[in-house]
Amino acid sequence: MKDLGKSNLKSIRIFFFLTGIIATLAYRIIIVLNFYDPYWVKVSWYIGTIGFILYFGHRFEIQRKRAKFVQDYNLVREIEKNKQVKGDKKQALLYIIRTTNNSKARWNSLFIFILSILALIVGIIFDLGIFG
Repeated sequence: MKDLGKSNLKSIRIFFFLTGIIATLAYRIIIVLNFYDPYWVKVSWYIGTIGFILYFGHRFEIQRKRAKFVQDYNLVREIEKNKQVKGDKKQALLYIIRTTNNSKARWNSLFIFILSILALIVGIIFDLGIFG
């Protein structure tokens, strides 16, 4: 793995961070927009849905990659047998590594990603009037 220690460029990390914030705000503002204009409700919904697709797809990929590193490099065993890391530091590292590998967060991200894609497809179908 050539990019083992490399994280995304700062600009990419900022992009996905802002995408998540904008998507969340777009969904939250729908309650207010309902009092003004249905057009802006749809605009906000599409922004939020597309933002969630981008954000949660990215989060799933990051979480999947981390869990794969833990498994591929058998990091739990490596820390357990390491004699230089001791006490609370060892326990902290083991906790981080085990929870990275066992976390259900990546499945939550995948679930939101898939449901957002399905919602977008359904929204487009209804907005194009395919079913009526």
